[in-house]
Amino acid sequence: MAAITLPSKEELTKFYVGKDIADVPKPAAVLDVAIIRRHCARMKHTVKALDVGFRAHVKTHKTLELAELQADTSSPEAKFIASTLLEIETLVPLLRKLQAKQRINVLYGIPLIPSHISRLAALATVLGEDSITVMIDHPAQVPFLQQFSAITKFPADVFLKVDTGYHRAGLPPLSLNKNGLLEILASAEAAGHARLLGLYSHSSLSYSAQTAAEAMAHTIAEINGCKAALAQWAHLLPARELVISIGATPQAISSHNLVDDDVSRAVPRAAELKALLRAADARFKIELHAGNYPVLDMQQVSTHARVGEGRPEEEVALSVLAEVCSVYNDGERERPEALLAAGTLALGREPCPSYAGWGVVSDWRLGVQGQGRLFVDRISQEHAVVAWDTRGQEKIPLEVGQVVKIFPNHSCVTGAYYAFYFVVDSDEDPKASRIVDVWIRGRGSHVTDHLLVNRSQ
Repeated sequence: MAAITLPSKEELTKFYVGKDIADVPKPAAVLDVAIIRRHCARMKHTVKALDVGFRAHVKTHKTLELAELQADTSSPEAKFIASTLLEIETLVPLLRKLQAKQRINVLYGIPLIPSHISRLAALATVLGEDSITVMIDHPAQVPFLQQFSAITKFPADVFLKVDTGYHRAGLPPLSLNKNGLLEILASAEAAGHARLLGLYSHSSLSYSAQTAAEAMAHTIAEINGCKAALAQWAHLLPARELVISIGATPQAISSHNLVDDDVSRAVPRAAELKALLRAADARFKIELHAGNYPVLDMQQVSTHARVGEGRPEEEVALSVLAEVCSVYNDGERERPEALLAAGTLALGREPCPSYAGWGVVSDWRLGVQGQGRLFVDRISQEHAVVAWDTRGQEKIPLEVGQVVKIFPNHSCVTGAYYAFYFVVDSDEDPKASRIVDVWIRGRGSHVTDHLLVNRSQ
């Protein structure tokens, strides 16, 4: 039997654009580009107002189209982060387009490993010097930089990974010179194999925040941790301006509050963070980074990082379409419930601190009013059970065969199930029901050499 291959973007758009999203095969992932545009525009405005750098992560969406919305074409630099090599390879056409007017740089966001050197070097060769940055946190990784530069014939740009408390990767600020790492890196730089850009910290601790002030506290801690590292090891670091790259989506979103003086005066720690960001220092330049911010999800909404945020329908751009398999409204169970044909694979199994469930049902085409909401109470591989969060024994307002939208807890994990997104635009269509585009995700771990070369041309 012949292998089934994914249709091209052209084939998908020709077939689906103009259709109602309720008519597509389900489960399906939907993005509202109007919400994405607003989130991206707000972030660009904020970093300009605060005069800080920004680096956009692409791991949440893995698409060319959304990455282009994240890029600020009015800035001299377009900076990205990727979690997989395929994400970077997927971005090559966009990067070639952007570098006609901007400096481009993509950080491969995990500490360097040997099997990835040749592919990273191939990308850097195609895109040019200073286009690809790698991350290290161990002396044994430094020889890989020499292997990189042997292929590219120019140095590898490098971030040192700093652990400011999350303990996933990196070195504590006061242990940054683990086993002589800084001296070894300095030797590699002197030999022309590397160029240190700065320090990178990512604190997912901010995902547990429940207020803007708590998210800001994590930003303050990250900046202070990296500054402590610079002060402790200044004698072993290059005598030039370095980048302190910090953040996560709750932290980046909380920075929106700093732009509005009335809001920032009312938020504890806002004045402290604003002063920290504005403090002039010739040793470093602060850069924020985030990835989930254009799309968001129930977990991100639960942080309440931006004062004045709206309902999930206004903030969360990603939803999952699912059909109702069955409804249990007639006393069969202790409380009314409904069964959906979408489970762990379609939604992910990531918890959310604000409620004990696996997704929230949108009010799209439901007409639900009053207190309470439907949520995914239980989940298995291919099915989910929906119930009320507060309405007790009131019947579930769903019918067998009905299509619902679910806001997932963690959009990064949810998106991994899908080969592409159906795109709607609630600015043009307030009901967010008509498909206007299809965006293909970069999925998997491999791409052939000829495909990479073809994309670069």
